[in-house]
Amino acid sequence: MTVFLIKAAQLFLSLSILVVLHELGHFIPAKLFKTKVEKFYLFFDIKFSLFKKKIGETVYGIGWLPLGGYVKIAGMIDESMDKEQMAKPPQPWEFRSKPTWQRLIIMLGGVFMNFVLAFFLFMVLLFNWGTTYITKDDVKYGYGVTKTMENYGFQQGDKIISVDGQPLGELTENINKYLMFRTVNTIKVEHTNGTIEDLNIPEDIGTQLFEAGDLPGLDPRHPFQIDSIVPDSPAAKSGLKPLDKVVAINAKQITYFSDFVYNLKHSTEANIVLQVERNNEIKEVTITPDEDKKIGVISSSTDPDYIKRNHKTYTLSESISGGMSHGYWEIKDYLAQFKYIFTKKGASQIGGFAAIGQMFPAQWNWQAFWYLTAFLSIMLGVLNLLPIPALDGGHVMFLLYEMISGRKPGDKFMEYAQMVGFFILIALVLFANGNDIFKAIFG
Repeated sequence: MTVFLIKAAQLFLSLSILVVLHELGHFIPAKLFKTKVEKFYLFFDIKFSLFKKKIGETVYGIGWLPLGGYVKIAGMIDESMDKEQMAKPPQPWEFRSKPTWQRLIIMLGGVFMNFVLAFFLFMVLLFNWGTTYITKDDVKYGYGVTKTMENYGFQQGDKIISVDGQPLGELTENINKYLMFRTVNTIKVEHTNGTIEDLNIPEDIGTQLFEAGDLPGLDPRHPFQIDSIVPDSPAAKSGLKPLDKVVAINAKQITYFSDFVYNLKHSTEANIVLQVERNNEIKEVTITPDEDKKIGVISSSTDPDYIKRNHKTYTLSESISGGMSHGYWEIKDYLAQFKYIFTKKGASQIGGFAAIGQMFPAQWNWQAFWYLTAFLSIMLGVLNLLPIPALDGGHVMFLLYEMISGRKPGDKFMEYAQMVGFFILIALVLFANGNDIFKAIFG
């Protein structure tokens, strides 16, 4: 329960910061353009508010439904669906009376604020905490590789020298992020026999890894033992115990955790026989894996030094340029994820609030908190730009149409579009959180 509360508190605080700043991004330009803002709310106040106070012409409040927030701008067709106000003649302080370019800036202000926050946080993170990096020899046992990577010449235990001529220690992200979201042409590796080879990487390597379920494609090898058993799992039913050390699968020797995962996944037998070391004795355990070739164990490394991480500090100027670069690549990498999301397999992996909450660490860590807040800020900004009515991107789409065509969409059309967009959003929220519930129940 304590872990749940810590994760939930971090999620709640992070989303609260993001919602307030996003709505502030709409609020500030609206006020600058002398547009009346009737409400500024954190969370939704359906039927009642937890707190509200009117200051000037604006009611500031906190709603009870923590699914976002909003600013209610006079003369704008939004989620409030205030038809009574829209039926009256336009007033000079209303959104609909402002020039198109001003309305466009007001609508883009929230997303702009999200991106500014993310870039700022990345700069602060670099300046305050720096980064870590690894070189070829810092991965003590080399990398375990999946079947997909073996198809292109990788071998178990390979050490990575460079990616497209860039030394491993100079990469700004984990090698798997490059494979999934960026263009990689060649990777230079050192095989366990000492030979060095340049391996060509296909353009669609990310898609191949995703479709095959071979994630991560490259994983640092480490000796391991069973740390805990998932209740009611095949491992629990077989009699496996914490601290058991797997030494063989179907008579194939196992040294590293990546060997264990690889042989488990590619076993063609309905039942597998594990040889485990328990209390200095070798015992055999027969297990029937589930349909995903998993048995329900959580492992821990028996060598804490299997990977060495080096620390790099940044000056103020370096943190500014580094933060800008990191923010750019985070946005680009996030956009690249959509090619996986818009597939049957990708859709099934979309998560809601529970999935986001699981991203936060089990113990409060400010460095991780601010990094995840920056990432979520980018996610919120990108998603809000989607051309769906009821999102900022939907309003921007109609405003661009107005600027190009010179014709403003009718109020009735905007009302219907807003309703359609709202139902689309509700469906997406239900789908994402439904996935979380399904995974929690069925694994």
